[in-house]
Amino acid sequence: MNDIAAPTESESAIRTIHTDLPVNATFHVWLKAKKPDVAGAVSFSNANGKFGEVSTSNLEEYSFRIYQVFGGGRVDIAYDTMTTAVSVIYWFTASDVLETGITVVHTKPDNAPPDLPDSYHFRPPFGWMNDPNGFGRFEGHPHLFYQHYSHGLRWNTMHWGHAISSDYLRWRHLPIFLFPSEDLTTRPDKRGGAYSGSTIPLVEGTGIRVFFTEQVQDRVPEQQIQLTATSPDLIMAGQAEVILGHRPDGQGLTPDFRDPYVVRGPDGLWKMLLGSQSDSGGVILLYETQDPTAASGWTYVGKLWVETRYKTTAIECPCLLPLDGPANARSTRWVLTYGLMHSEDPATGRKNLTMADVGWFDGKKFVKEFGQELDFGTDNYAFQAFLDGDSIVGIGWLANWADATPEIDFPTSMTLPRRLHFSNGALLTPPIGAAESLRHRILDRTRLAAGDRVDLSTGAVELLFELNKPGLPFDLELDHPDVRLGVVCDETGLWIRHEDGRDGASPRYVSEGARPYRLRIFVDYGSIEVFADRGRYVGTKRIASFKPVRAAHLKTLEGAVAHATIWSLKQ
Repeated sequence: MNDIAAPTESESAIRTIHTDLPVNATFHVWLKAKKPDVAGAVSFSNANGKFGEVSTSNLEEYSFRIYQVFGGGRVDIAYDTMTTAVSVIYWFTASDVLETGITVVHTKPDNAPPDLPDSYHFRPPFGWMNDPNGFGRFEGHPHLFYQHYSHGLRWNTMHWGHAISSDYLRWRHLPIFLFPSEDLTTRPDKRGGAYSGSTIPLVEGTGIRVFFTEQVQDRVPEQQIQLTATSPDLIMAGQAEVILGHRPDGQGLTPDFRDPYVVRGPDGLWKMLLGSQSDSGGVILLYETQDPTAASGWTYVGKLWVETRYKTTAIECPCLLPLDGPANARSTRWVLTYGLMHSEDPATGRKNLTMADVGWFDGKKFVKEFGQELDFGTDNYAFQAFLDGDSIVGIGWLANWADATPEIDFPTSMTLPRRLHFSNGALLTPPIGAAESLRHRILDRTRLAAGDRVDLSTGAVELLFELNKPGLPFDLELDHPDVRLGVVCDETGLWIRHEDGRDGASPRYVSEGARPYRLRIFVDYGSIEVFADRGRYVGTKRIASFKPVRAAHLKTLEGAVAHATIWSLKQ
């Protein structure tokens, strides 16, 4: 139980936070000084008086401090608001943090998470979030790392946040896992940090090896280089080391050189994919190493893929996995996913598309059989997946850079996790089976199918309906207070209606030519995800408002709907 006592104008400027601790608790504190001649300080005390303090003289950026409390019981955390700014304070016990998570006792108002009862998408406990990183199962549990800035809802110097789950849906927040270099955390004029990457299990012993891009703005000759670090306890990464300090020579590359994704190839060697841009378009670079630990010896193999469509600049977040068989079988198809930075589809106005190509990978070259968009709504960006046993599981950032800018607050979530599998010549990306466990209670079984308006008691719902014939036209209207929202099937295909009143025509979020018969639609505070025909057509759209959808109304031909159900959802 935590209690925060805020001062009034007539009281002192001391703010006190009360919390009850187990023994051997570790505090993580971010603070900065407000006055040049007085250090910012946070003190710790109990019934016997003050027993500790952390401090900083940094006026520009929040300084990270660790403080250990060996005894348990009630502890008072205090600071003077006239001299000290505090962004985040949380505590945990290292012995059981993977089972219990962190306890957040303070966030400043402008980096606090939104209060969204029943919301079922992953959101950070504070601050900014973008790309998923290092998504995988380690020591028996799914882990999600993500691009993170703790001190506001705008992009800034990148860290890696971290969470753990048992089912990919219900997450426990863990300590910040990976920090940028000290030079970046103390120099707000420089931007960059620990950018996106991936993780693999340690080949020897327990724990993980992390691969990530370090960016330092205006660094010469390379703004972006690749680093690796290990974490035997899965709580925090150790000291990082450079493994690729420069781009390959003679390839006509821009300074873009990022987002290492490491996977075991069909020849048993570790492979690394990196996104970049060349003279001929966006490019995916391929590296490999003979080192069984993947810690060193990385050599350039060549350009795995060049993308010239949609005015793409750099490719981001490439990912490559065996799709329909073991990695070492010649007949096994592989799926290659990647984001097209700054891309634009001129026919629809959609930007920053994500592609999924299916083909064969021999360890050196990828031969494409067919390709499709991963998501026609485009807000399943920076998608990252891994092989969980025999099944591919992936997750994306439920947003993209078409809407997000460093100048606006932009709280976001991750998408629902999805499976990827090959069926009847198509790539399917349905939600994971555990998503059905979110169903809390049935709201309707008859009215939606009958064409009646159905009022929704919560902003977190799943709508499922099936048509008697593929491609029958329908218009599902979703009553939202700020956005004209819905899902439509007509002669052009399946599309998400999203009109928010901004200047200019809204992009057309459409899967052209789709003729679906089974729709599964997830609505949450701030998002809609459409899964048609068991994941054959998938569209994800962020809504720039946390106001709930108030009602649903399905318009279609008489007798077109075989059945329809609406559930309220809850974690």
